[in-house]
Amino acid sequence: METTRTLGRGRIDVSPLGFGCWAIGGEWQDAGGQPLGWGKVDDDESVRAIHRALDLGVTFFDTADVYGTGHSERVLGRALGKRRADVVVATKWGNLFDEGTRTLTGQDASPGHARAALTASLGRLGTDHVDLYQLHLSDAHPEQAARLREACEEFVREGLIRAYAWSTDDPDRAAVFAEGAHCAAVQHALNVLRDAPAMIALCEESGLASINRSPLAMGLLAGKRRARQALEPGDIRSRPPAWLEGFEDGTGADPEWLGRIDALREILTSGGRTLAQGALAWIWARSPRTVPIPGFRSVAQAEENAGAIAKGPLTAEQSAEIDRILGR
Repeated sequence: METTRTLGRGRIDVSPLGFGCWAIGGEWQDAGGQPLGWGKVDDDESVRAIHRALDLGVTFFDTADVYGTGHSERVLGRALGKRRADVVVATKWGNLFDEGTRTLTGQDASPGHARAALTASLGRLGTDHVDLYQLHLSDAHPEQAARLREACEEFVREGLIRAYAWSTDDPDRAAVFAEGAHCAAVQHALNVLRDAPAMIALCEESGLASINRSPLAMGLLAGKRRARQALEPGDIRSRPPAWLEGFEDGTGADPEWLGRIDALREILTSGGRTLAQGALAWIWARSPRTVPIPGFRSVAQAEENAGAIAKGPLTAEQSAEIDRILGR
């Protein structure tokens, strides 16, 4: 397997696997008390996991200002330290939050907020630039997005960012950002249970990287979850919002989703892979533009995810068999 993939037109080379830093932000919530994090977290273990990922060749880390209401960026910045120049850092903006109460308070799609948020992120990350700056408002109006795209072009000219992207599952919206000269990617959901053919097509036609959040289906494809297995109260999956597929309110993993995973298990665990490694291998086989970003909270998770790189993508025949089993 290739040792790097490129973030689209940005000509920014990254490891074929990135690490998503949502989980290491710890607990946070919306104004109504809905958990938005992944439960309690050990910051020292998070730092050790990042260091282990670096040692294993992972060079791409994706976070957001709102993850843990700033905490994820702070932990990532602390962990990278003097190794900042060795990695590609992506973060996101668009949400408003209160760090003191760890609460999401609203959204702001104005160019002025984009600049203020970028300044704040640079401070928390301890860096003078962000490699990939991503709009975090998935359903922002295209006219607003066009103004933000131009603001990002200004940030590029000022040397504050190298490239930008939109985190959205709507190809029509992503296409608005794709019109910008320094748009390098789109971040969208993609996993073996949830394909995104229209978004993959846009990335391939427009020369963008496809950065894949939820590559392990919020942990279902890690193989650790059982039906009706309760989750800790501070975990977003314990009270899943409407957009979070595969989990049932208060009862854990959806048995139907687990059944689909069982049907794919033999293929995904071929070649000595773990289930999670097979899920990442399917994404790499899906397109040469994909860069999955599984989350992590421990050294063990970092090692398992990074271990997928050496095993490479599934074969075309295996991917076709998966499509047949899933009826697509």
